[in-house]
Amino acid sequence: DQYKSIKPWLQTKVEGSHDLTKGEFLQSKQDRKKLDGMYECILCACCSTSCPSYWWSADKYLGPAVLMQAYRWIEDSRDELTAERLEALDDSFKLFRCHTIMNCTKTCPKGLNPGKAIASIKKKIADSH
Repeated sequence: DQYKSIKPWLQTKVEGSHDLTKGEFLQSKQDRKKLDGMYECILCACCSTSCPSYWWSADKYLGPAVLMQAYRWIEDSRDELTAERLEALDDSFKLFRCHTIMNCTKTCPKGLNPGKAIASIKKKIADSH
């Protein structure tokens, strides 16, 4: 349910606005590069199980694995609902239970950095206010 709550798919403002019969939904190499370090996540949840904030509030805090995936969609240049995604995360529990302990980054078997993704979401929300 937590993973589904972030709507982990490309979203457009107008349903069906990109006609896939006319080709792929392309992005620049620079925009694609922004997704490096996020799309590789296999959702093993090692990061979430190592997170004390998640232990204490697993029912409300989304945790590092889900938040890293949320950031993957926030950063995708093809997604048109970035503001709505950020608004949905702007919550004292869903996102802001992260206390930057960074166990998540230390335990990721793929060497990814969920802590950085979470900090980036927080910054984007702060910049939007």
